Amino acid sequence: MAYPSNGPGEDSRPPASLETRIVHAAAGAGARLPAETVGPAIQKASTVLLPNTAALFDSSRPTYGRQGLASQMALAGALCELENARFCQLYGSGLAAITGALMSVLKSGDTILVTDGVYQPVRRFCDGLLRRFGVRTLYYPADAAPEAIIALAPDETRLILIESPASLTFEMTDTPTLARLARTRGILTLMDNTWAAGFAFRPLDHGVDLSVQALTKYVCGHSDVFLGSVCVKDPALEHLLKQTMIDAGFAVSGEDAYQGLRGLRTLPTRFDRHGASALEVARWFQQQPETARVLYPALPEDAGHALWRRDYDRACGLFGVELRPMAEADVARFLDGLRLFGLGFSWGGFESLATLSRPTRTARPWTGGPLVRFSIGLESPGDLIADLDQALTQIRS
Repeated sequence: MAYPSNGPGEDSRPPASLETRIVHAAAGAGARLPAETVGPAIQKASTVLLPNTAALFDSSRPTYGRQGLASQMALAGALCELENARFCQLYGSGLAAITGALMSVLKSGDTILVTDGVYQPVRRFCDGLLRRFGVRTLYYPADAAPEAIIALAPDETRLILIESPASLTFEMTDTPTLARLARTRGILTLMDNTWAAGFAFRPLDHGVDLSVQALTKYVCGHSDVFLGSVCVKDPALEHLLKQTMIDAGFAVSGEDAYQGLRGLRTLPTRFDRHGASALEVARWFQQQPETARVLYPALPEDAGHALWRRDYDRACGLFGVELRPMAEADVARFLDGLRLFGLGFSWGGFESLATLSRPTRTARPWTGGPLVRFSIGLESPGDLIADLDQALTQIRS
C-alpha cells in the first residue's frame, strides 16, 4: 500500500498512528480503478484532490464535486452527441434547466416572449420570480406564425421561448423560421424539446440557441429520476451557463447522472415503441363517439401535421384527446375507471398515464371541451385500447 507524499524524496512509510492510516487508506483510489466497465465510475465526492497549488484556481478542470465528475461528464458528453451540441449543462430537473437557462441570459429590463402553451411551472416562474427581478413576459398564441410572433417583440426583447408541440394542447411552431427571424433581430431562442427528446428533432441544427430537455421524461425513461439539460453551440452561451451554475449552486448527483446515461442508451428503442403504440391508440380514439378531436401532430388530420412531417423524424407517446361536451364528473368516472393507466402528471416512463388537463391561456383562451392527456407506455397497445374501451363504456351507460 502506497501512502501519499507531498513531493519527491518524501518518506512514504506507513504512519504509526492507526487513526491516520484509516483516514488515508483509500486516498486517491478513484484514480486507480481496478477494471474497465461499460459504465462510468460514480464518484461520490464534494472535495476534489488537486495535484498542486496552481490547480486550485484552474477553471479548465473540476475543482469541486458540485461541478460534476465522471458520470456527470459522461452523460453531458452523450447528450452533446444526441443534440449535436458543443456543450451541455446538467440540472436537477427539467424545470431547473429552463429556469437556469433563463437566469443565465436575462437581466432586469429585458422582455421575453413565451408561447401561451408553455409548461405551467415555467409560466409561474415567469410571472413570479422573473417579474420581481424586472423581466417582462409577453405571451404569444401557441399556433401563431413566426412573423406574427416577431411582430410582438419590442426592442428590449432578449429571448423567445418555444415549446413545440405545446404543453397539453400540442400546437406546432415553425421553429426553424422563428429562429431565423429572431436571429436577424438579435433575439435568442430557447426551445423546450422534451416531447422530441433530442431524438425526433434537434433544435440546434435548426437555428435555436438553447435546447432544453426534462431528462426526467424520455431520456431517463423509468419515472424514478429528476434531471434536466441545456445544450448549446455558442461558446458565449456556454460561459453564461457555467457561471450561473456556479453562482446559483446547481448540482446533479453522480447516481442520477448514471441513471440518466443508462436510460439514454435505450432511448431510440423505447422512443419508437412509445410512438408506434401511441399512434395506434390515437387512431382508435378518433373512431370513438366521445371524441371531438385527437391532438397529436403525427396524425394527418392534426393542424400541425405538415410542420411535424417536415421537421421531425418520428413522434413520441404523448398526445391529448378533446372530448365532446360532458360533465366533468363523467370525465372523472372515465379516468377513475382505467385499470392499466396510472393517474399522474409526469410522462415518458415505461408505464401508461392519463390526466385531466386544464390549460392556462392568456393570449388566446382555451375554448375546447374537456381535455385529457395520455402518455402511452410500453404495454401492449391492444391491452391499453381494451382498458380505454371498458372505461368509456362506464360513462356510456
